[in-house]
Amino acid sequence: MSIDIAYPVFRTPDLPAALSTARRLMEFGRHEDSQVDVFAELCSLAEVRRMARGLPQGRFSGRWDDTEFDGVPLQNWPPLVAGVLGPDLPADPAAYEGRLPVEYELGDLPVDSIEDVFAAAIGPNMGWINWKWLYWPDVPERDLHGESTHAEVTLLFNARSRDLDEPADDHSVLVHVRKISIDSRQMMEPYAHWLAEQAGLTIIGPGQSS
Repeated sequence: MSIDIAYPVFRTPDLPAALSTARRLMEFGRHEDSQVDVFAELCSLAEVRRMARGLPQGRFSGRWDDTEFDGVPLQNWPPLVAGVLGPDLPADPAAYEGRLPVEYELGDLPVDSIEDVFAAAIGPNMGWINWKWLYWPDVPERDLHGESTHAEVTLLFNARSRDLDEPADDHSVLVHVRKISIDSRQMMEPYAHWLAEQAGLTIIGPGQSS
């Protein structure tokens, strides 16, 4: 199965600048079917409740261990384990013990429907906005072939890694292309460089595989 590789092309502690840059790059590949997903790791009960007030329509899921519910029917799992919408979050603080960070996700939305509100709500938490179903065009003068399967743009908040395992005090914009490796060389990296150029950017670090 083919996967994608994402290259960082912009990094700044200025959140509005990061969002504006990500949108500029996304617009280059945007078409009528493009969509956006958002995700955050909420680091405290206060942050969970703050996100629930601002974006209650997303799904909240707490951390859990496989052994906790081995053999237990899904309908009997605690709300934070099964995943709930904002209005259904437990009121008792004890329900969050051992469940932090709580994951927040909301997806398959129209472009420009959630980005500003989510960026305003992310606060100190790690997370991302991912624009998907974009289309990177062919570039015949450079013998580059475009595609839509792996054409995405991601804005990372307070993190340097797509896996959110490298906290940071800034935000990064990533451009995604298909991962094709031959003799340890990424054959689509020239396309990533070309995409960055279209937005007046340059690749600033190694690619991150999914």
